[in-house]
Amino acid sequence: MSKKQINVRVDEAVYTGIEERAAAAGMEVNEYARQLLADEANDLRHRFLVAADHFVGEWADHFDDRFGTDGHGAAPTQRGSRAA
Repeated sequence: MSKKQINVRVDEAVYTGIEERAAAAGMEVNEYARQLLADEANDLRHRFLVAADHFVGEWADHFDDRFGTDGHGAAPTQRGSRAA
């Protein structure tokens, strides 16, 4: 499969952010940018994210009613309960 080249110019602040994220992921900047673009072009990933967003919109209140939250999106710990 032949490869195409894309040249993108970004300002210093954007590049620094990309560089930091690439380092955190253990990747070179070009490799990280290539992966981001590939992920964005992946239709299956996009459909999954849309479906997940829809699920959260439909069911978030039900989860909160059933399990509650600690204000940070996690169920509160119960006193005397043991971790499974």
